[in-house]
Amino acid sequence: MTLELKMVALSIVLGLVQIVMASHAASLQRGYLWTASARDSAVPALTGVAGRLERALQNFLETFPLFAAAVLTAHFAGRHGWMTEWGAQLYFWARVAYVAFYAAGVFLVRSLVWNIATGGIVLVLVSLI
Repeated sequence: MTLELKMVALSIVLGLVQIVMASHAASLQRGYLWTASARDSAVPALTGVAGRLERALQNFLETFPLFAAAVLTAHFAGRHGWMTEWGAQLYFWARVAYVAFYAAGVFLVRSLVWNIATGGIVLVLVSLI
């Protein structure tokens, strides 16, 4: 398995970890009865760490399909080299940092880290040219 595909697999694990973290944080704020319910009634938006974890997860769900598609396209096109390796690693490690910074409420640096992760996707795409 290539390094790039390993980064995709690790990113899937990161996504699952984020789902669990966001879910438990929401349950702690809203109560586990709400978690077990059908959730038919409107609830106030999550706040604090729970809200930040929910938003970080939503952001991951927006970027991960693009990352996975870029890596898979490069893989099937036979493009494997320093650009795809660096791009995949930049995406993964920046996403790990992004979750930590977002959960901690660190602004500005979090946005910079988001740009690094996005740059990783772009690097993989540039390898296709």
